[in-house]
Amino acid sequence: MAKESAKVKEGDLKPQVYKDPRPAEHFDRFHAKARKGPNLMYDLVRMVVTPICLLFFRARAIGVENVPLTGRVIVTPNHFSQMDHFLAGVYMRRKVQFMAKSQMFGNFILNWIFSNGGVFPVRRGYHDTEALITAHTVLDREAALLMYAEGGRSRSGDLGKPKRGVGKLALESGAPVIPVAIHGSLGVRGWKRLHFPKVTVQYGEPMSFPVQENPSAEAQQQVADQVFDHVRAMYVDLEENGRRGVLRRVREGLPAGSPSPDAAASRHSS
Repeated sequence: MAKESAKVKEGDLKPQVYKDPRPAEHFDRFHAKARKGPNLMYDLVRMVVTPICLLFFRARAIGVENVPLTGRVIVTPNHFSQMDHFLAGVYMRRKVQFMAKSQMFGNFILNWIFSNGGVFPVRRGYHDTEALITAHTVLDREAALLMYAEGGRSRSGDLGKPKRGVGKLALESGAPVIPVAIHGSLGVRGWKRLHFPKVTVQYGEPMSFPVQENPSAEAQQQVADQVFDHVRAMYVDLEENGRRGVLRRVREGLPAGSPSPDAAASRHSS
């Protein structure tokens, strides 16, 4: 299988990040539903999707024990494929709610599945207060929330640069953040050509940050950068050493996927 690139560069997110023309009030019912938490729909979707992830995409997990079984937590993966929601959640031993772009809420069937499954919309390109309130409500229920650090899906296969939203939520809520590297999901786009990739999902150790009532934009970005340094390091480790190589080191108690000491320096100099 061709290796995926982990190069970070500008403009690698989908160019069609456009503003949803529908008014904010259109999404109120989805937020109200998500704030109550997922119902049986979550379990039904998981039953259907799990065999697909395991059999067709050969998804395997490393370090899933790092995800706490209870309590508030923010799960932060990289984002290449629309299957990333399922790939990140299939091995977790608890339910996790997702933040998805509002354009995904486009028809009755999807709206029904998403809202009952705990997914809630975020209106990209706007200051979406309702999405932030819903995210805090999920964490206040001591539940798990998945939020992509890059703020969108990469089309090029290169890791994007983190947005400060994850940092804002982590600092305001005090929830620990689990950095997650999803390697191989770029190949999921080739399933129509009967190309089924081997996907590895690696969960890093929880990262905690002191609570700040009104964190500055700089503080938010610093936290987001720190989290994504770990995501990037795990991803590059999987890219260079493969699933077996990383697993071998993890089982031997050796460090795997830790950012280098000069990661921050190289980031600021780029």
